[in-house]
Amino acid sequence: MISHPLTVIQFSTISLPSIIVHTVLRYHPVIFKLFCTLCLFTILVLVLLLPLLSKKISRNMEPFFLLMGILALTISHFLSGGISGWSSEIVVNALKAPLFIDSIPFGIFQVVLIAGLVLSLFYKPFYNFIDSAIKKMGVPVFLFLLIVGLSLVSSIISVIVASVILSEVMVVLPLERDKKINATIIACFALGLGAVLTPIGEPLSLITIAKLSGEPYYAGFTFMFSLLGRYVLPCIIFIALFGAIYSTRGVSINNIEMTADHDPESIKTVLWRSIKIYLFIAGLTFLGEGLMPLVIWYFSKLPPVLLYWINMISAVLDNATLASAEIGPNLSILQIKSALMGLLISGGMLIPGNIPNILCADKLKISGKKWAKLGIPMGLVLMVVFFLILFLPTWL
Repeated sequence: MISHPLTVIQFSTISLPSIIVHTVLRYHPVIFKLFCTLCLFTILVLVLLLPLLSKKISRNMEPFFLLMGILALTISHFLSGGISGWSSEIVVNALKAPLFIDSIPFGIFQVVLIAGLVLSLFYKPFYNFIDSAIKKMGVPVFLFLLIVGLSLVSSIISVIVASVILSEVMVVLPLERDKKINATIIACFALGLGAVLTPIGEPLSLITIAKLSGEPYYAGFTFMFSLLGRYVLPCIIFIALFGAIYSTRGVSINNIEMTADHDPESIKTVLWRSIKIYLFIAGLTFLGEGLMPLVIWYFSKLPPVLLYWINMISAVLDNATLASAEIGPNLSILQIKSALMGLLISGGMLIPGNIPNILCADKLKISGKKWAKLGIPMGLVLMVVFFLILFLPTWL
């Protein structure tokens, strides 16, 4: 049988590249979504694992997170279909994030810089005060009161100021380095929880109240305290008690000797730490915006039980960004509680998860791997406990 010449010509013009182009043009929204998901999920995995596996990255978290944030935002810009991507608004927000608390021009950069300069000038009186307090009450009692006190006032003076105070006290705390690191990690869990009780404490609370200010919740200043206070306050007491016991085993009031270097930090050191914190926060802002397609496409559509566990990504992402995508007036009280508690608890697991973690890890030179060694198991235990508290009554 002889083929028709036209059929041969038509068939010969159909090549593999043309088939690929035709398929991409026809199904490009689905293909772009799948490719974007794959790329962003890869970035999320790298952000979670590389600081734990590489000492070099762990010691240079600021440029690493800035690079990952830029990469994630670039991928979203071209593949997310307009959900997220580069814009002047996002760039300005990232540049302003370390400099502002809401609309107040007094952000984490200024707090860290001013507090560092003040303490470098008044280091001796501060040091003597801590020394005197510890010798009067002992390390365990001092540590317990410090954690509880700062956790509660963090919702009034903001978590940033409370974290700066915590980091400075921890530097001079008379404990071995490993015990001091454990005490710091445990305290940061408590500060992250305490700050959520008012909209002054941290952006997560402010955003949640703003999104629930209308029907049916009419959220106001005391909304977060009414919603989460019954869980947060006992948890802070428990964490403080655990930190006071676990971190001070074998420490006696008779052998207390302040372990920190008595010399104050130089202005250059204080300025450099402030700049590193600035880069870290800017990088986290880019990363949160860049990974927003994953939140909108998948995470925000999950039932409360799954969303509670999925929100462990708050260990590396800004919880306020996640809350802005997940929280809304259409959610039930249980859904709101579970989403928020998942974000708050998991924020203590790794260094990028919370402002207290970032400040204290930088001040005390705690590596990502060292933080995760205690932060992850402690966070998982708390996640299981609150999972049972929140969901078990609904199943009985």
